Amino acid sequence: MQVQANNFIPASSIAVRDPDLQLAVNQAMTTAYNKRLAAMFVYGNEHGEWMRQQAAEAKRRALRSLPELLEKTEANMTANGIKVLWAEDAAEVCRYVVEIARQHDVKVVTKSKSMISEEVALNHVLEEHGIRVVETDLGEYIVQLSDETPSHIVMPVVHRTKESIRELFKAKLKMPHTDEAEEMTAFARQVLREAFLSADMGVSGGNFVIAETGTVCLVTNEGNGRMVTTLPRVHVAIVGIEKVVETVDDYAMLTQILPRSATGQNLPVYTNMMSGPRREGDPDGPEHQYVIFVDNGRTKIYGTEYTEVLACIRCGACQNACPVYRVTGGHAYGWVYAGPIGAVVTPLLNGLDQAKPLPNASSLCGKCKEVCPVDIDLPRLLLDLRRDLVAEGKSDAVYNWGIKLWEIGNRSPRLFALGGTAARIGQKIVGQRMPGPIGGWTKYRDFPDFAPKSFRQLWRERKNGKS
Repeated sequence: MQVQANNFIPASSIAVRDPDLQLAVNQAMTTAYNKRLAAMFVYGNEHGEWMRQQAAEAKRRALRSLPELLEKTEANMTANGIKVLWAEDAAEVCRYVVEIARQHDVKVVTKSKSMISEEVALNHVLEEHGIRVVETDLGEYIVQLSDETPSHIVMPVVHRTKESIRELFKAKLKMPHTDEAEEMTAFARQVLREAFLSADMGVSGGNFVIAETGTVCLVTNEGNGRMVTTLPRVHVAIVGIEKVVETVDDYAMLTQILPRSATGQNLPVYTNMMSGPRREGDPDGPEHQYVIFVDNGRTKIYGTEYTEVLACIRCGACQNACPVYRVTGGHAYGWVYAGPIGAVVTPLLNGLDQAKPLPNASSLCGKCKEVCPVDIDLPRLLLDLRRDLVAEGKSDAVYNWGIKLWEIGNRSPRLFALGGTAARIGQKIVGQRMPGPIGGWTKYRDFPDFAPKSFRQLWRERKNGKS
């Protein structure tokens, strides 16, 4: 997927004026946020926080020994009959998948929901090689039909209303008119069932990979993951190298906190654990199974001050809580990952040049850290990226000069006092709407009144006995 994160400001300006998007996103995020609160703290705040810290330690322990765990995972997967491949970048991922498809004479591919396949633009490459691709997660299928990209990590069509989906199904699938969501879902289910039965290869991601057993773990709510990974004769799992965890116990902890944070469920509806292709006597499963471990910029992050962002389990909780995401939706962020996690991950994976506005697309309210199931300090990471923008000379020139003038004024008591006086006089002239760059802030809110007297003036008057 092409990175368009530098268009965040104009894209978000359009998004905040879209009433359908505002209605759909705000309702969905409010519901998801409240459901998470109920599920995470059903046994009390202490229990919920304990789960967060256990999950955080499981991920950080895995990151501390990631190279060794990846070697252990490869050895166990190979022993299980899985073919393990390593991809340095998006192009290599796509090349591997195309080669596997050609090797097995694949004509139709069904896909389970996978953010990393969006990251490497796999669908477009397969289609360019004449291979039909069908997304089977209902949200991803709607995105595919509308030729869009997902706007949320967990809820790909959170930006769409039921009415717009109805019209899409009528236009693309010739669905009879109905206003019932259940009937629309049933219609799509029937269409997708035909794809499941005709597919030669299934492609999935992986929520977690267990090094101890060489197992790929997939959690879904629709059952499509099971269909994609067991019905076709070939299964390919594409996973980021950061998805590895050490033990089955770690996975058991993480698979409890992921659905609570993502959808407010105690457990997902379906949990698939895949440890190799079909063996003799197995009733189902693929004849051939491949796992492609993807770097695509992750090793550049590993071992730096930003390493903890690799602990992300892609639950979307930070998006649900973020006041900026709630009004812009996901597409304004210009790449696969939106919200606070996207504002950090997109610049790190693609370079600050490709995503200069994103580190500033945050109010730093701290909600993202508060809800993160593995306690990633996203506000600190955003501040560090802002620092890097300044250090590399990539921040806004007007902003830089404003900070320099502020620094000069605050180092001189005389200039500081003069600035306060000028500000009080200037506000009386211009009122609540500030001129120049500050005008963007006061366009939508009143500027607070400056105090009639400065603290220094009040202090002098108090010393002189005037108050």
